[in-house]
Amino acid sequence: MIQAQAAALAGGRFGSVMHDAAPGAGAGWLDRATTSAAVRLVLASLLMLFLELALIRWLGANVVHLAYFSNFVLLGSFLGIGAGFLISRKPWSIWGVSFPLLAILSLGVLVFPVAIQRSGADVIYFTTMTINGPPAWLALPVIFLLVATILAGPAEIVGRCFGQLPPLTAYRYDLIGSLLGISAFTLLSFLRAPSLAWGVVAIALYLVLSPPRRRPVTAFWACILLVALGRETFTPGVSWSPYNKLAVQAVPDVGRDLIEIRANGVPHQIMAPAAWRLTQGEHIYGMPYLRFPANPLNDVLIVGAGSGSDVAIALSKHARHVDAVDIDPQIMALGARLHPDRPYSDPRVTRHVNDGRAFIENTDRRYDLILFALPDSLTLVSGASQIRLESFLFTQESLAAVRAHLKPGGGFAMYNFYREPWLVDRLAGTAAAAFGHAPCVDTYADMQAVVSVARDAADQHCGKAWRPASAQVVAPATDDRPFLYFRGGTFPPLYAATLLCIFAASLVTVRTLGGPLRTMRPYADLFFMGVAFLLLETKNVATFAMLFGTTWLVNALVFAGVLVIVLAAVETTRRVRTPPQPLVFAGIAASLALAWIVRPEWLLQLPFAPRLVAATLLAFLPIFLANVAFSKRFQDTGDSQGAFAVNLLGAILGGCLEYSALFVGYNNLLIVTGLLYLAAFLLSPRAGRAPLATA
Repeated sequence: MIQAQAAALAGGRFGSVMHDAAPGAGAGWLDRATTSAAVRLVLASLLMLFLELALIRWLGANVVHLAYFSNFVLLGSFLGIGAGFLISRKPWSIWGVSFPLLAILSLGVLVFPVAIQRSGADVIYFTTMTINGPPAWLALPVIFLLVATILAGPAEIVGRCFGQLPPLTAYRYDLIGSLLGISAFTLLSFLRAPSLAWGVVAIALYLVLSPPRRRPVTAFWACILLVALGRETFTPGVSWSPYNKLAVQAVPDVGRDLIEIRANGVPHQIMAPAAWRLTQGEHIYGMPYLRFPANPLNDVLIVGAGSGSDVAIALSKHARHVDAVDIDPQIMALGARLHPDRPYSDPRVTRHVNDGRAFIENTDRRYDLILFALPDSLTLVSGASQIRLESFLFTQESLAAVRAHLKPGGGFAMYNFYREPWLVDRLAGTAAAAFGHAPCVDTYADMQAVVSVARDAADQHCGKAWRPASAQVVAPATDDRPFLYFRGGTFPPLYAATLLCIFAASLVTVRTLGGPLRTMRPYADLFFMGVAFLLLETKNVATFAMLFGTTWLVNALVFAGVLVIVLAAVETTRRVRTPPQPLVFAGIAASLALAWIVRPEWLLQLPFAPRLVAATLLAFLPIFLANVAFSKRFQDTGDSQGAFAVNLLGAILGGCLEYSALFVGYNNLLIVTGLLYLAAFLLSPRAGRAPLATA
């Protein structure tokens, strides 16, 4: 998300070349603003990025389908930012409808909830069992267009402020505002603040940025937004974690009330006594202990410990020490407070809020038993990738690391409601590849399944040998292609149709607001730069998630790091005489080649500090050089509007092409990125050619 915003805003900053003298009637009130253009620019950029992050998170929590397709919201944000910059050249304004639409969208989603059931066999989603609201083909486009229109408002203010400041100075303030925006949202995530807090921040910024004559109208819509988000926030049992909107409710049962946790509207966990689970026919919870009858259970690791039910069962089996790992701190806190067995109060249990794969890679402890206890996420890592929170947990490399952390005689098991026979077979095949022998596989109704495998084949006792139910077992997921729930073979039709519609809508928007597309042909190189930069950042998100975990903090630091590197590139361009473009592009090619050669899994062998240094250099060096090349090229543009529109289309296409990682893998995205930068270089103005204009 940051990369397209940085690239798009970099394009918009050169609008002062042609439009300083005629900002347009729609911008007249800006000249009378009491705050300076620089301050307004910082605040508008802060609002723009904060809104983008908040909408991705909030819509994903309330529209079930968007928890897995949040990049649709992201691409809508890209289009809105680009449209806002193009509108800033017009005599009319869209700012006045931005906040009302935000309030209407929030109220509409809460009053008319959308829960979309996905039941395909080739891509698996953990969703609700009922359908509410409009179908996906209608809900997704409407949300996409509303998000684009909402983001166009603050983007328009940013674009108009760019025209009042020197180009690189304006860009610097924009990046500062963006850093403040991501910092604000990160702080609220750390505090587990509810949606009402996000709304208060947005309202305050809208009020400050609105002209005095519009503030009463803004205040009216603020009341509607506060009522909507307040109702959500103060609903009994509702809380927010950095990943999910959680709702706790009692579930009546014979003789007792069980406690259910719903995450983003989907039934997620039930807090029940261990004795109840083991006697109510839920065989998956007790089966791992039957398959390793001689296991001493001195040290047990439970990944996906959640609210504590699996921990309670391990304690009932006389485990002497349990490391309970879960990525969601709020779910663990709910378990510590509400679970009837109080497993987290037991002195034998140590809680760890961490990504499961990251914990395994960084611990020195060896275990008698390692369990992956229903660690299915209900959200993506970010809007800029197709990585789920548990994606790197079920790869072949991850299970190899699990085996390395087992004591002699130790065992590993994973269990869940897998829903499809091919997925059970894929996990069993992954375990067989990592451990060197076939696992035990126990299946029950509704495709509940347990895959159990001992470090040594002699230490596991299977009821019967595993025989795949599928005609052909899907190859194991890998760190390069961590798409466990994607069967492969064909591109999901819903993805293809939606992405084509998004790109078509982008073409229409740019053509309508920016003029004929043929006038933009001289900036074809900027189109390829936009595509390449988005793919580059997508790859870096995946790499850091694999190396350091899929936690919200790692994700926030990566995006903040991108902004800092872009800011460093701008300052370098402003203050230092940079090499000619051929040398800069050669540096981009060399840095991409180095990042492709040095496989991320090699870095996993390093201690944390050198791993962080190496990963940072490999990821951010090409980003820095790409932004130097981008800034230098824009200094020679004569039609910043056309150049910006072309770059915007490239960024949106890059967001669509991110799905190509499903087939080529994340590391090979670097090859695609390199070819795109080569195309950009070949299409750029030749050395010695007179520039079209100078800023």
